[in-house]
Amino acid sequence: MIVTTTPSVEGYTITGYYGIVFGEVISGVNILKDLGAGLRNVFGGRSQGYEDELVKAREEALAEMQQRASALGAHAVVGVDIDYEVLGQGDMLMVTASGTAVQLAAKG
Repeated sequence: MIVTTTPSVEGYTITGYYGIVFGEVISGVNILKDLGAGLRNVFGGRSQGYEDELVKAREEALAEMQQRASALGAHAVVGVDIDYEVLGQGDMLMVTASGTAVQLAAKG
Protein backbone atom coordinates (compact mmCIF):
# COMPACT_ATOMS: atom_id res chain seq x y z
CA MET A 1 0.00 0.00 0.00
CA ILE A 2 1.25 3.45 -0.89
CA VAL A 3 1.46 5.79 2.11
CA THR A 4 2.47 9.38 1.46
CA THR A 5 2.34 12.82 3.02
CA THR A 6 1.51 14.33 -0.37
CA PRO A 7 -2.10 14.91 -1.49
CA SER A 8 -1.64 12.78 -4.63
CA VAL A 9 0.50 9.96 -6.01
CA GLU A 10 2.57 10.65 -9.10
CA GLY A 11 1.58 8.43 -12.01
CA TYR A 12 -1.85 7.68 -10.53
CA THR A 13 -5.27 9.29 -10.50
CA ILE A 14 -7.41 9.16 -7.38
CA THR A 15 -10.67 7.49 -8.40
CA GLY A 16 -12.32 7.11 -5.02
CA TYR A 17 -12.19 8.48 -1.50
CA TYR A 18 -12.93 6.31 1.54
CA GLY A 19 -12.50 8.96 4.21
CA ILE A 20 -10.01 9.66 6.94
CA VAL A 21 -8.31 6.69 8.58
CA PHE A 22 -6.39 6.67 11.84
CA GLY A 23 -3.86 4.55 13.66
CA GLU A 24 -3.35 5.25 17.35
CA VAL A 25 -0.82 3.79 19.75
CA ILE A 26 -0.39 4.60 23.42
CA SER A 27 2.85 3.26 24.78
CA GLY A 28 4.09 3.17 28.36
CA VAL A 29 7.71 3.89 29.14
CA ASN A 30 9.23 1.75 31.87
CA ILE A 31 11.31 2.89 34.83
CA LEU A 32 14.63 1.69 33.37
CA LYS A 33 14.15 3.87 30.30
CA ASP A 34 13.14 6.76 32.59
CA LEU A 35 16.32 6.26 34.66
CA GLY A 36 18.51 6.17 31.55
CA ALA A 37 16.84 9.26 30.14
CA GLY A 38 17.25 11.08 33.44
CA LEU A 39 20.97 10.38 33.45
CA ARG A 40 21.27 11.61 29.89
CA ASN A 41 19.51 14.83 30.91
CA VAL A 42 22.31 15.41 33.41
CA PHE A 43 25.27 14.18 31.36
CA GLY A 44 24.01 14.77 27.83
CA GLY A 45 23.54 12.35 24.97
CA ARG A 46 20.67 10.59 23.27
CA SER A 47 18.14 8.36 24.99
CA GLN A 48 18.24 5.16 22.93
CA GLY A 49 15.43 3.59 25.00
CA TYR A 50 13.03 6.45 24.29
CA GLU A 51 14.08 6.65 20.65
CA ASP A 52 13.46 2.92 20.19
CA GLU A 53 10.03 3.22 21.82
CA LEU A 54 9.16 6.20 19.62
CA VAL A 55 10.15 4.34 16.43
CA LYS A 56 8.16 1.27 17.49
CA ALA A 57 5.06 3.33 18.33
CA ARG A 58 5.24 5.25 15.04
CA GLU A 59 5.59 2.05 13.00
CA GLU A 60 2.64 0.47 14.84
CA ALA A 61 0.45 3.55 14.30
CA LEU A 62 1.24 3.60 10.57
CA ALA A 63 0.59 -0.15 10.27
CA GLU A 64 -2.77 0.20 12.05
CA MET A 65 -3.75 3.08 9.76
CA GLN A 66 -2.84 1.00 6.68
CA GLN A 67 -4.86 -1.97 7.97
CA ARG A 68 -7.92 0.22 8.41
CA ALA A 69 -7.50 1.68 4.92
CA SER A 70 -7.08 -1.77 3.42
CA ALA A 71 -10.24 -2.99 5.16
CA LEU A 72 -12.10 -0.20 3.33
CA GLY A 73 -10.70 -1.32 -0.04
CA ALA A 74 -8.20 1.53 -0.39
CA HIS A 75 -5.04 1.28 -2.48
CA ALA A 76 -3.26 4.13 -0.73
CA VAL A 77 -3.35 6.66 2.08
CA VAL A 78 -2.54 10.25 1.09
CA GLY A 79 -2.00 13.39 3.16
CA VAL A 80 -0.53 11.41 6.05
CA ASP A 81 0.21 13.27 9.27
CA ILE A 82 1.83 11.89 12.42
CA ASP A 83 1.27 13.50 15.81
CA TYR A 84 3.02 12.82 19.12
CA GLU A 85 1.71 13.58 22.61
CA VAL A 86 2.96 12.86 26.11
CA LEU A 87 0.23 11.71 28.49
CA GLY A 88 -0.02 11.43 32.27
CA GLN A 89 3.10 12.34 34.21
CA GLY A 90 5.23 11.94 31.10
CA ASP A 91 5.25 8.15 31.33
CA MET A 92 2.91 7.50 28.38
CA LEU A 93 3.50 8.34 24.75
CA MET A 94 0.66 8.62 22.23
CA VAL A 95 1.39 8.46 18.51
CA THR A 96 -1.42 9.08 16.02
CA ALA A 97 -1.15 8.60 12.26
CA SER A 98 -3.95 9.89 10.03
CA GLY A 99 -4.58 10.30 6.34
CA THR A 100 -7.16 9.91 3.60
CA ALA A 101 -7.79 6.41 2.28
CA VAL A 102 -8.12 6.44 -1.52
CA GLN A 103 -8.51 4.21 -4.52
CA LEU A 104 -6.02 4.70 -7.36
CA ALA A 105 -5.85 4.04 -11.08
CA ALA A 106 -2.66 4.23 -13.13
CA LYS A 107 -2.54 7.13 -15.56
CA GLY A 108 -2.42 5.78 -19.03
